[in-house]
Amino acid sequence: MKTLKSVILAFAVLVTCNIAKANDVPESNLTRTHAINTYLDAMTRGKIDGLNQVVDQSAKFNMLRGKSILSFNKKEMTDFLKNQKNVEQACTTSTEVVENNADMAVVRVDMKFENFTRSNYVTVANTGSGWKITNVYSVFK
Repeated sequence: MKTLKSVILAFAVLVTCNIAKANDVPESNLTRTHAINTYLDAMTRGKIDGLNQVVDQSAKFNMLRGKSILSFNKKEMTDFLKNQKNVEQACTTSTEVVENNADMAVVRVDMKFENFTRSNYVTVANTGSGWKITNVYSVFK
C-alpha cells in the first residue's frame, strides 16, 4: 500500500510539472517579434500569458511623468499587469523600429488614447536564452 501511494504521488508530481511547463515557449521561439507582440498584448489587451518569459529578470521600467521619473522592476510591473488582466485599453497602437541589430533592438510602441499618447521605447536583447525585454521607457504626450 505504501508503494502504491508513493507511485501515485510521483505520478501526480510529474503531471503537475508537465502542466506547469506546458505554457513555456521554447527558446527558439523567443524572437524579437514574439517579445514585442507579447508586450503589446499585455499592455493593450491585458493578455499576460508568456509575459514573464519575455521579460528579463533584471528588466527596468521607467515612466517620465511631468518632471519626475517613476521606476519599476520586473516583479512590480508584472504584478501591476496581473491586476489589469483582460482589461482592453481604449487606444490605437503603432510600432516603429528605432534601432535593430543582431544583439538588440529598440522599438517605439505608441498607444494613442483620446487625449494623450503614451510612447514606450522597448529595448529587447538577445540574452543567449532568447530575445527578452530588458528596458522600457515610457513618455506621455
